Amino acid sequence: MKVHGGVETLTVTGAEVGSHLEVRDSQGKLLVTLIADHAGNAHLAYVPAEPIVLRSQQDLAEALSDGEVLAPGDYTVADVPVLVLAVDDIGDPSLYEQTLSPGFGYLRVRDGVDLSILVSFPDENLYGAGPYPTVIEYSGYGPSNPDAPQPGTLIANLMGFAVVGVNMRGTGCSGGVFDIFSPAQAADGYDAIETVARQPWVLHNHVGMVGLSYPGISQLYVAATRPPSLAAITPLSVIDDLWRQQWPGGIYNAGFTRAWLVARDKESAAGGMTWDQERIDAGDEVAKQNQMIRTQNFDFEQFGRAIENFRPTMGARRAASLVGQIEVPVYLTGAWQDEQTGSRFALMLESFDSSPSQRFNLFNGHHPDGYSPMVILRWFEFLSFHVARRVPVVPELIRRFAPLQFAQVFGYDAELEGDRFGHHADDFEAAFAEYLAEPRVRILFESGAGHEVIGATAHRYETQTDSFPPKGVKPRRWYFADGAVLNESAPDGSGADSYSDDPDAGELAYSMELLSDLDQFTRPKVIIDWTRFSDSHRVAYQTAPLTESVLIAGSGHVDLWMCAGSADTAVQVTLTEVRPDGMEQRLQCGWHRPIHAVEDPDHSDELRVDYTFLESDREELVIGEWKRFRIPIHPITHLLRVGSCLRAAVSTPGRDHPFWCFENPVVEGATHTVGRSADHPSSLVLPVWSLDLDHPDDYPPAGSLRGQPSRPAEVIRNVAVS
Repeated sequence: MKVHGGVETLTVTGAEVGSHLEVRDSQGKLLVTLIADHAGNAHLAYVPAEPIVLRSQQDLAEALSDGEVLAPGDYTVADVPVLVLAVDDIGDPSLYEQTLSPGFGYLRVRDGVDLSILVSFPDENLYGAGPYPTVIEYSGYGPSNPDAPQPGTLIANLMGFAVVGVNMRGTGCSGGVFDIFSPAQAADGYDAIETVARQPWVLHNHVGMVGLSYPGISQLYVAATRPPSLAAITPLSVIDDLWRQQWPGGIYNAGFTRAWLVARDKESAAGGMTWDQERIDAGDEVAKQNQMIRTQNFDFEQFGRAIENFRPTMGARRAASLVGQIEVPVYLTGAWQDEQTGSRFALMLESFDSSPSQRFNLFNGHHPDGYSPMVILRWFEFLSFHVARRVPVVPELIRRFAPLQFAQVFGYDAELEGDRFGHHADDFEAAFAEYLAEPRVRILFESGAGHEVIGATAHRYETQTDSFPPKGVKPRRWYFADGAVLNESAPDGSGADSYSDDPDAGELAYSMELLSDLDQFTRPKVIIDWTRFSDSHRVAYQTAPLTESVLIAGSGHVDLWMCAGSADTAVQVTLTEVRPDGMEQRLQCGWHRPIHAVEDPDHSDELRVDYTFLESDREELVIGEWKRFRIPIHPITHLLRVGSCLRAAVSTPGRDHPFWCFENPVVEGATHTVGRSADHPSSLVLPVWSLDLDHPDDYPPAGSLRGQPSRPAEVIRNVAVS
């Protein structure tokens, strides 16, 4: 039997099958008893609140839901001593002197685990011999799969960068136990960066990181460990917190997030990605040995359900709490209507306090749009300045080749944006100074209507600012009023409307049939089935046609007075624009389960709202009693032109999102009353920017905006309560 100490983990191999392995701390206190599985393996990352025997995945889920992480320090496992490491326990410097060669291989990290990697060089005929500016793509997908390079790898290679694709522990052909966004994964990323940077083919002996979604999110965790040889990161389409992604507003996300976790469980099983099993079948003994520990991989979908309340120990996995530790330049893109990860990423944009330079590109659209023709040159510029340390100029051959590639992926012919700094020739310092003088936030409007192909990833206009939300943003309040009206005068009389819970709404996301074909979201047209709430299942309120344009920029909320018809429920706010042509266009949504009663003072203000989601801060609703709470509306930028109406609807969560489904704690027949009186003045509060934005006067074609479907607006028929 061998006991291996990792970063906040310990692993046992070679134990007698079925043997009970007592884990004790340095004082001899019994913490938990592990049972060696059929392969003689055991693994510990979470210590239950009370000593128990971990017999099943259910036991593990309970340990995760009410226990603590395995803290660094000295332990014994069946009397065998073991040292559990911290993220900051850096390996011996000799660890980083490994030699890495082009093609498939392995990289060893500080606890002895071997990660599978793929080293890819750019075209030597186009870019010459190395050393090359180098980036790392790091995720639990297939970045080390020799036969299917990831998008970040392909694009970076085309643009002249060497790329090292690294599979996280417990995925692909890598060893170790898979654990989503764990400290061990962050430490592995640190070790990979320091090892890659020392290779003779790496220009400047510093590397960047690339990736969208999973390999984008991983960059935030790795960069927060502050690897000395990390030059810059480019996280695209990211989240701010895994728990809030799985429990938006405190409601279980049974749509995309659940499906994503199920897929991770399946693919991290031995041979779960097919290509890893093919390598084993072809004689890769390292991969075979690495996958023997996969018997200890977690069931993350089950674990996620077990963590119904946020716990302070989960802070280490909350990206938003880590980004302030990042000390390298950051390039980040995100779509307000991202069907997979949402737009909470924008809540942490002003938290990159230690980063010396940031570039944020923000737009309406879909999850893959960070690699679209609309913004890809800005990605290349950033990497050229901060990693390659050269003036960004795209080779003419790549420019000629790009439209064909864009047509294949994004469904339309598009030219690359022109070189913006080529006039500096080889004067890097002058070009870099001009680049650094630009505002750090670029906001693109009406993507989908900026090209003759309707729905293509092309915007109509843009603006720049130095912060997000912009400094000129102020809260503007519209009150719910009689006649389904939103107006800016507080009510002075009595009145209320009611709606009943919609038990079917939670499972009705409007693009669920595309969940098995995510590539469709790169295309101009996306299939939707935007079902409606019946009049009895929602209340809605609408402004008169606007007499001046309104520019929304940031997070808002609905300040709701509700008299609940059940002790527990969930509430959704959907914000739409009703245009003069009679079309209703989706803007944004927000959700909250009001039994989570305490706002987080560190993340809430006059516009933004977040909750602690702690178990101790839960409070059942009292049937028939008025309660005031705020429902957050996720960040967005959108221009409402003169003549449009703003509409806000309150309902059961569901129907109004492409992929997020909700396991709503609703009771069929339960009816809730929404106040619109002097005593119970519900209202909509939005961040309005006073910027005089230069924009086209004409409306974009109905249904053209990416991520913002439209449909004929129906008359609001609220059920009034006398």
